[in-house]
Amino acid sequence: MRFTPQFLDELKARLLVSEVVGRRVKLKKAGREWKGLSPFQQEKTPSFFVNDEKQAWFDFSSGKNGSIFDFIMQTDGVDFPEAVERLAAMAGLALPAATPDAARQEQRRRSLYDVMEMAAVYFSENLASRAGARARGYLADRGILPSTQVKFRIGYASPDRFALKEHLGKHGVSVDDMVEAGLLSAGDDIPVPFDKFRDRVMFPITDIRGRVIAFGGRALEKDVAAKYLNSPETPLFHKGDNLYNLATARKAAHDAAGKSTPTGAASVIVVEGYIDVIAMVTAGFAATVAPLGTALTENQLQLLWKMADEPILCFDGDRAGQKAAYRAADLALPHLKPGKSLRFALLPEGQDPDDLARAGGRLAIEEVIGAARPLADLLWSREAEGGSFATPERRAALEARINELANGIRDEVVRRYYRKDWAERLRAAFAPQGGFGGGFGGGFRAGGGARGGADSGRRFQPRGSFPQGGGRYAPFGRQTGLSSPPQGRGPYQVASPDLASSPIMRGQRSALSRREALILQSLLNHPWLLHDHLEEVAALEFAHPEAHRLRAAIIAAFAADHHHGDDPAGQSEKLRADLAKAGLSEQLQRLERAITTHAVWGAGPDAAPEDVLSTWQQLVALHRQSHSLLRELKDAELALGEDGSEANVAWLRDVKARLSEVEGTEALIEGFGQSSGRFHRSV
Repeated sequence: MRFTPQFLDELKARLLVSEVVGRRVKLKKAGREWKGLSPFQQEKTPSFFVNDEKQAWFDFSSGKNGSIFDFIMQTDGVDFPEAVERLAAMAGLALPAATPDAARQEQRRRSLYDVMEMAAVYFSENLASRAGARARGYLADRGILPSTQVKFRIGYASPDRFALKEHLGKHGVSVDDMVEAGLLSAGDDIPVPFDKFRDRVMFPITDIRGRVIAFGGRALEKDVAAKYLNSPETPLFHKGDNLYNLATARKAAHDAAGKSTPTGAASVIVVEGYIDVIAMVTAGFAATVAPLGTALTENQLQLLWKMADEPILCFDGDRAGQKAAYRAADLALPHLKPGKSLRFALLPEGQDPDDLARAGGRLAIEEVIGAARPLADLLWSREAEGGSFATPERRAALEARINELANGIRDEVVRRYYRKDWAERLRAAFAPQGGFGGGFGGGFRAGGGARGGADSGRRFQPRGSFPQGGGRYAPFGRQTGLSSPPQGRGPYQVASPDLASSPIMRGQRSALSRREALILQSLLNHPWLLHDHLEEVAALEFAHPEAHRLRAAIIAAFAADHHHGDDPAGQSEKLRADLAKAGLSEQLQRLERAITTHAVWGAGPDAAPEDVLSTWQQLVALHRQSHSLLRELKDAELALGEDGSEANVAWLRDVKARLSEVEGTEALIEGFGQSSGRFHRSV
């Protein structure tokens, strides 16, 4: 909106600078001026002055100065039009309408804001009532406290088809307004419009000014086709132009700018869903947002760059998460500006930020965020890693792809630096001898060492990443020191082989899952399992890096102990002592903390051998099955997002049903004690 000079002058005439500033800064009269402590710097002696006659303020500690508009923009982190709107509201001055039609549309939008606010209040009151007991139970299971529910204005929509419609109707809201606000389902094939959201936990979506403009609803029933349902496009809501938690995150990012904060706390972080945002904010990362049921859009990218120069996109660490990261990188590439980019962090497979926050707390999140990689690294690894570049033609094709990507950057300065960066990577990768590569004859590879033959076809592996192929379970094949991880491997390992070599996964870590902890505890308490299950143990797909390290150390210690002994308790004590000598005491303590229930007796030290073996077989079978289903679930969700066909809906339902069966079976695993007399229990 454009404002005439006359309107801006009238606004300044109605508001004293000291009145505007005084809402944020405690001022004292000092002659013709006012003085106070700077809102931009920490100081003990006042160096901030306000002069009503000059209609200006001056901050000598930071060097900033300006008008009332500048003050609102710099303290609230808003743009000029919004600063004018806030000051106009403060002054009781109506904003000018460009045309009569624009005035009518603005009045219409105001009435819809009122409707959405009424709906938000209704849903929140419904959650607190007897009808919302089941929804409160769901939120409690997700670790969302009542205070957090109030903070995010979470609510509940009852199963009744007309509950909200009747409630708003009693307050004079017309059916047409409800339909236009996206609260009712209506159409030519629907004789009587009905509530769009039913039996769902409701998450209000606000605009940049904190006004409710839409809702996201999470279904409580498992057999519902759409687990999450968002409001449709309305005059207030355009899902590609907004972000969940935008208003709060923008203020948090602005307030944290330039201040000393814990790792990642000042970063703008993008996650995938409402629950993830709430978990991150609860853990101390207030500047966290999420797209609204779509892949990141160009408008959302611009919103992020207004809050931070390098927002961090945090995705699940599976194939779907990797694809989402690539899509976001491709979207951002043409729009990069000097200082404006993205960073990427991936979680271990099968975990989302909510899992990470609840299981590992703030430290686990900080480690993942701290390992976020630049956009240039992500795109380079996508084009280069895992490829065979044994011939000049293949290397030329890689160079052509890299140059084509760089040419897509519109800003000339950024484009030049990307070309330089990627050209240096290419030269390092294809260095004739030593250095990063093994020479043109040896293909495209990392780390130097002996060169392969001219047609060896060695595959490229990014600098500092995990080795592919041999040596993954080095202690099984050869004796190594327990305190030293295999050469060439980073400090942590990820589960997916496709992501193991990716530099964006380097150094990431999260909380150990309960099932992985139980598997490792079974081995620690009953090392005799390794006699017949050594290869099975080595082949298990773990999501957590510490699980990999502990598993490797357990196998190495077992292999080094040639006598093993006949006393199971003695074997267990010896194994734990060996791990402690190898410097893994802290990892063992974290392993114990990861087991939140003592009902799985078959993993405990006093379980009968038959119970131990039965529980072990169940744990391994369920672990393999759930990993497979989690991968299939992501594929099914991705397919449904791209094509909402009945076949894809049926596929998603089938995967969810099978995953529920696995979760239900896992909940039944419970061994008995040595004295139980129980002989066997199968899956």
